[in-house]
Amino acid sequence: MRWVKKGLIFQPPRNLSWMTTHAAVPCARKLDGNLYRVYFGGRDEHNRSQVGYFEICLDQPYETRSISREPVLYLGELGTFDDRGVMPSWTVDHDGRTYLYYIGWNLGVTVPFYNSVGLATSEDGGKTFHRFSQGPILGRDPHDPFFTGSCCVLVEGALWRMWYLSCSRWEKTDSRPKHYYHIRYAESRDGIDWDRTGTACIDFKSSEEYAISRPCVINDADTYKMWYSHRGESYRIGYAESEDGIRWKRRDEEAGIDVSTSGWDSEMIEYPFVFDHKGERYMLYNGNGYGKTGIGLAVLSEG
Repeated sequence: MRWVKKGLIFQPPRNLSWMTTHAAVPCARKLDGNLYRVYFGGRDEHNRSQVGYFEICLDQPYETRSISREPVLYLGELGTFDDRGVMPSWTVDHDGRTYLYYIGWNLGVTVPFYNSVGLATSEDGGKTFHRFSQGPILGRDPHDPFFTGSCCVLVEGALWRMWYLSCSRWEKTDSRPKHYYHIRYAESRDGIDWDRTGTACIDFKSSEEYAISRPCVINDADTYKMWYSHRGESYRIGYAESEDGIRWKRRDEEAGIDVSTSGWDSEMIEYPFVFDHKGERYMLYNGNGYGKTGIGLAVLSEG
């Protein structure tokens, strides 16, 4: 597997009040033909994320067709799980609705922050979204006592399958508490109520690794393939395979993409979103600064 980088396709315009920096965690939804809408999290002057989008044609990816002038998903109400930030994670089109699974942010006291998975739905093809509820659909519980985060959702027949970030512990350090999170699995019959087991799908491979996030799963015939971010010193994109979507084998050396020697993605590379279009496989991803430098595009090479 070898990904050919096509370069930086979107940078935060910095002239919108809701987005002065960052375009993080890209998530693409096909509209028509070669046209795609890419959702992302932009930060305001107070470092709070909200969800917006831009649109591109894959045959002209360096030309932004449109951009949302206002967020499509705002901050939650004071005291709710997402009152400090919202970031997109995954979209599912089902029964005439678009489901947006998103990451909600809270500030903490004994620890810096908490995350949860929220759900918003759209009746107009993803132009506007409304919260399913003021509470998360995947928050802290006996299986995930610390926090949950970025997720991928596939619908296979009557079964909804989710791979999601779960914090396994916080560790005290001299400066501030350090989080450890990996990828776990859940199932649902309606995309709203989820059954969890606490079993890790993608776990840490060394004592230096402490963050595994943003899973992206594709079912290729008899093989499930997952791309994700993993971090020790800095983020890289990893890869794993599975026969059943639950038991996975990490093959990070086969990911086929790494940091560049210079430029916008030379320090880190993370938050992959992989999708197929007209016989080709594409990847959207972030580079330096967790999305501060923008969003890039890569295409899987056959050679």
